[in-house]
Amino acid sequence: MGHADRLRLIGKITYYVGWISLLAGGLLHLKIAPAVFAAMTLSKRNLVEIAVVCFLISIASELRARDSAARELPVVLKKAA
Repeated sequence: MGHADRLRLIGKITYYVGWISLLAGGLLHLKIAPAVFAAMTLSKRNLVEIAVVCFLISIASELRARDSAARELPVVLKKAA
């Protein structure tokens, strides 16, 4: 697994974790299963912060993966592109 592939995998994982935390925050906001979130001691603010951080990590990983992939192209392909 190359450097760019590993970064893309990290980006995908954090992207989906971000969506899961946003959905969990929505459930907590709508007061659906509040006991579950109280047991984990997660507040709405914590869930939103987790989602924002995960989305930022996924964006940064994807940008770094694109940059790494562009550097790894052979010189002939760079001139054609």
